Amino acid sequence: MVQVERTLTLHHPLPDVVAYLADFSHAEEWDPGTVSCRPAKAGTPVAEGDEWLNVSTFRGRRTELRYRLARLEERRLTFVGRNRTATSTDDLAFREENGATVLTYRARIEFHGLARLASPFLRAEFEHLGDGVVSRMPQAVDRHFGVDGSSTG
Repeated sequence: MVQVERTLTLHHPLPDVVAYLADFSHAEEWDPGTVSCRPAKAGTPVAEGDEWLNVSTFRGRRTELRYRLARLEERRLTFVGRNRTATSTDDLAFREENGATVLTYRARIEFHGLARLASPFLRAEFEHLGDGVVSRMPQAVDRHFGVDGSSTG
């Protein structure tokens, strides 16, 4: 198993940030590994149990995971993605601070079968992906809400 954790500040109100990140299709904008992320069923408001089909690249290889919104709370989101070789959990915890949103982002990957043997050797690459989230997510949130805080999407 490999885990990474990052804390970052997003300069937008907590409810807006949670609503934006609850739609996992936005991972295309903030996750450096995500190539595409499409809702399994389109046209409905985001709800606990919703699923997305995520295509990512890692170490030059494409992989597909089916993510499920396992937890949707005012201050916490948890997405669990699965495929044959891995289970990926993205856990996002939020708190308000001086009108901004402080996000603690935790990503955990559990490999299955023989892939488990590679876990210790992949930590540095997952740390690098965590750093990419820290640099991309604030930009994605700012673009979504615009400079004045109004939503553009």
